[in-house]
Amino acid sequence: MGLCGLVWRRIFIVLIFFCGSAWGELVIKVTKGNDSPTKIAISPIINTTSTEPFDIGRLVENDLQRSGFFITTPREDMLSFPSMVKDVYFRDWRLLGSDYLVVGKMSSEEFDKIDIEFSLLSVASKEVIFRHKVSGSDSQLRDLGHAISDKVYHAITGIRGIFSTRVAYVTAVREADGMTYRLHVADADGAREKLMLRSNEPIMSPSWSPDAKKLAYVSFETGRPAIYTQNLATAAREQITNFGGLNGAPAWSPDGNELALVLSKDGNPEIYLMALESKKLTRLTHHFSIDTEPAWMPDGKNLLFTSDRGGEPQIYKLNIATTAIERLTFEGNYNARGSLAPDGRTLAMVHRKSGAFHIAAFDLQTRRIRELTTTTLDESPSVAPNGAMLMYAMKQEGRGMLAAVSLDAGVKYILPARSGDVREPAWSPFVR
Repeated sequence: MGLCGLVWRRIFIVLIFFCGSAWGELVIKVTKGNDSPTKIAISPIINTTSTEPFDIGRLVENDLQRSGFFITTPREDMLSFPSMVKDVYFRDWRLLGSDYLVVGKMSSEEFDKIDIEFSLLSVASKEVIFRHKVSGSDSQLRDLGHAISDKVYHAITGIRGIFSTRVAYVTAVREADGMTYRLHVADADGAREKLMLRSNEPIMSPSWSPDAKKLAYVSFETGRPAIYTQNLATAAREQITNFGGLNGAPAWSPDGNELALVLSKDGNPEIYLMALESKKLTRLTHHFSIDTEPAWMPDGKNLLFTSDRGGEPQIYKLNIATTAIERLTFEGNYNARGSLAPDGRTLAMVHRKSGAFHIAAFDLQTRRIRELTTTTLDESPSVAPNGAMLMYAMKQEGRGMLAAVSLDAGVKYILPARSGDVREPAWSPFVR
């Protein structure tokens, strides 16, 4: 497939894959976990102060189990339910084979404020690894639970947890009067889905601002592609492009002041920068080929993009100050849709091999490619802000759905909707 085909494939992909009849929250099914998972027990955190019937301990269990690096001790096997360190009998937990134990207690000393004090303990050494407290309101119980999961995950793995992050994605359903497209934002576990935009025309390419407070995306609601930004808290929208031809692939700069985007207003798809305050445009590429899919490097001084200037879609690096361009990928006849890990070294991308589109990891230092997926129509990789996982779109049994894989391919899970199809994932930055 040439890059012209790639561009129009990106534009019309929703029409090909979105054919569901209904929509619901994402559900998560772990399909592959770590070969030697850590066994951890989460003693129930008794909800004595909140009016919400919500089991925070169960949420923490689900978070850690979903990561693929942990296996949790079933509650029905527990010999006691301690809430404080002084109540722990380590012998009981050794008998269950637990490596770690989390205990916690909920309290409330102020109106509409809940405190959860929790501790992580090593069963083998009988030591307290840390004590910590999180606070919030009744409406923030899920946030408190994810914060506990993040803290525990980081302490054991040394990797920052991503349970408090969010994902944006696009769905479509076939209704009596045609297709309906929706832009959603949800927790990383698929819960608390929030509708940001509904349209009878395609929506695509959601991109998070670095402070996780806004999205940029492409909408066809005016009859042609245009780029919008939207505040997630207020739902306020702004249309920032209205040029003839292609307006696509928005990508926020690391400082949030600019968008890299693709415009064909001068006759050919090229990479531009837009200063968001002044709306001033700066054209960065000048080539008769198609240049598309810009992605920022962490230094904010370089962009990666896809181009067929070498005869087939490959990924290139562009220095913004000098506009010097360097080709990065050579292996395979199709490498596109790059998403860079925060370390600036590992690039997730769509890689074609033997006619199948897989997600692969490309090491920018060694220039080696590792295939991470085995299905045949994988696309739209989005790397998590901790660089450990990535989310992508796939097709299985005729349905479009999201999936996630660790960058070492050791952990995999899928996020199908309860019904209908879902595409275009974008993993948020860390929520500050």
